[in-house]
Parts: sequence; structure tokens; C-alpha cells
Amino acid sequence: MRSPTALPRFTSLLSLLIPPLIFASSSSRPQWVLQRVPVVLPQQTEVRPTPHFLSPARLDVSSPCDPECHKKAPRPSYWELRRLLAYETLNSDGQLTETAIGIYGYNPTSNTSPASSSGPSGRAERPHVRRKRQIFGHDGRFSIAGQDFLLKYPFSVSVKLSTGCSGTLVGDRHVLTAAHCVHDGKNYVKGAQKLRVGFLKPKQRETQSPSFYLHSNFTNHVKGGPAPYAPPNNDKMKFQWIRARRTHVPKGWIKGNANDIGMDYDYALLELKKPHKRRHMKLGVSPPAQRLPGRRVHFSGFDNDRPGQLVYRFCRAGEETSDLLYQHCDAQPGASGSGVYARMWDGRRRRWERKVIGVFSGHQWVERQGASQEFNVAVRITPLKYAQICYWIKGNFVDCREG
Repeated sequence: MRSPTALPRFTSLLSLLIPPLIFASSSSRPQWVLQRVPVVLPQQTEVRPTPHFLSPARLDVSSPCDPECHKKAPRPSYWELRRLLAYETLNSDGQLTETAIGIYGYNPTSNTSPASSSGPSGRAERPHVRRKRQIFGHDGRFSIAGQDFLLKYPFSVSVKLSTGCSGTLVGDRHVLTAAHCVHDGKNYVKGAQKLRVGFLKPKQRETQSPSFYLHSNFTNHVKGGPAPYAPPNNDKMKFQWIRARRTHVPKGWIKGNANDIGMDYDYALLELKKPHKRRHMKLGVSPPAQRLPGRRVHFSGFDNDRPGQLVYRFCRAGEETSDLLYQHCDAQPGASGSGVYARMWDGRRRRWERKVIGVFSGHQWVERQGASQEFNVAVRITPLKYAQICYWIKGNFVDCREG
């Protein structure tokens, strides 16, 4: 029997998954605002030495640079952006190439969404402790199970990488993930050449409901007992794996390796050897956090403390810079690489639509004057990043002019 507190939480989750009725006035709907984006085109490609694939992938990255540090960093010049958005391509046969790019139609004032601070009223309290953690307060994650949810959109777009990270389907055969899942900043990690992408699916039809389970500590105080949690039967779950044909990584990550500028480019795109035949999620240019419905972001991934399970979470977006979005969504290593998405009204198509607006990078922990500041950080999809990733997917800049 569900506790009195669990039922409202369960209902609130359903309300996030099911769009509101369409007869609400259009002025009250948070809308996707399409904007003209620059063109990012490859110019010259050169063959590079074969990587070594020696180091294991790190499932979490850290940086000594907090939001204020990032906001103070000078904006890259046009020529610096060309170097940062140049990219390497790793093929499944081990061949590595580096591609220089050109940027056209670039307007520095529209390259990034305005960075804003949530201010004292919107900023979560940060306890003065000296330990790293990924769960902020009560654990608000949901384990998704049952084919009624697991194999249907939007949960069906979440995939697992053989290096231990997560990813999101953004094309018929393309997966968006974090760069650190395949490259440590100096070289490609062990398993990157034979990278596989796993699709979680039940082995057999399940005979009982519910279709997802609530795992949250928020009910621990109810009658002094734990939350009503029934974990999925892992014996019924399996992964179907597809090999990656090639992997694109921006030079901004390879140059920075999670330092001040590198964290801004912690994203990568995988091209699979064959279509996955599932619905994918569209890319969107990351809007300012205050324009998001309830300032809320969502993502699903394969946290390593819940093996064999897909874990969904949502939370309020916090501070942001032009390239990064900070939040306190509960997450554990393994979730990095998940696509952070928002759901807003598409005025042209007259429907609610979810779009990936960032890539979950991981947990950040900064100690200043004896007090720790902790964040989970996502890399925002700016107009330039949108143009680059879209071109990687479509191979045609004409289809990538609006984001």
C-alpha cells in the first residue's frame, strides 16, 4: 500500500510525463523560440596517429572552476572558436582524423543564451561539509521499469555506453553523450575503438504492474519507515548492443580536459553501424533557465548504483553560464552523458515537444575558504554547438539553420 506522501509524488511524476490539455491559451505556454543559427562546416581533414586506448573511462569529472569562475572567463574570439570547434573523428577501424572547421553567419551577441544567476531565492542551500556527494537531500530519482514505460518515448531514447556512461538518441543512428566517456583529454579511453551502445529492454512480457517504481527517500519520515520501493527484477532485463562506427569529439575538450574551457565542450556524438529503429529526441538550442517551465530540466541515465535499471530525475535549474547549466538533480556516476531535456510548446507544429538542450557532465565540487560548494553540471547546447552537432548528424548545413 502506498503511503499518503508517495501518492502525490507519483501523481506529480505522471503530470510531468503527460502534456497539459492543448486548449490552454497560447500566451500561457512556455514556447520553443526558433532562432537562426550559424553555419559550422568542415574545411580540411588530416589523418592523425592511432590512439593507444590505455586509460579506463572516468564516469565522473571534476573542475576547480565554479560558476563565478566560468562567468569571469573571457569570451572566445572567432579564431579561438574555430580551434575549439575543430574536431577529431575516431573510426571503428582505429583510424583517427582531425578536421578544421569554418564558421559562417556568426554573431557573437547571439552565440550564447544570456547567463543568469538564480539569486538568493532560487539558489539551493549548500551545506558546509567537506565530502563529495551526488545526492542532494532526499533522493528524488525514479527507477523506470516495465515495457509500458521503458520501451516508449521519452525513456526509450536513453542508452548505455560500453564504457559505463549514458547517452541519448538524437538521430536515426546517432547518440549524444559526454566527451569524457570516450576521451580523457589526452587520449581515447580503453574500449573507445570497439565502443558499443546498449538498449535496455525486457527479456519477456511482464505479467504485473505498475510500470515504474518509486525510489525516493522523501517518505522515510512517514511512520518512521522507508519509502515503498519494489526494485525491478533484473533477471528480466537485458541490453541489445549496437557497435559505433565513428565518434566525433570537439578539440575544445581535448585541449582543455575539464579545465576552465574544456568543461564547456564535454560532449561527443556517436554514429552507429546500423539504425536503432527507435524514436529519437530532437536537439534544441538551450534557452535561458528562467524561460524553462518551472525552470525544470529532466534526464534519464544508467546510474551505477542501480545496475540494470534506467533512472529518471527532474529538478529546478540553478545558475548558468553561457556554456554550462548548474542544477541539483540527484545523480550517480554512470548517468554522465545523459541528454538533459526540456518540454515546451512548439507553436509551428501546435504540440508539446521535448528537446535535448544539454549533456549531463557530472558532479562538481569546489572548496573555497573552508566551505564546499557542490553542483551537478550540464553542458548547454549553444547555437554554435547546435550547428556543429546537427551537421554531424545530417551532413547538410541547410537542415541545420534553425535551432
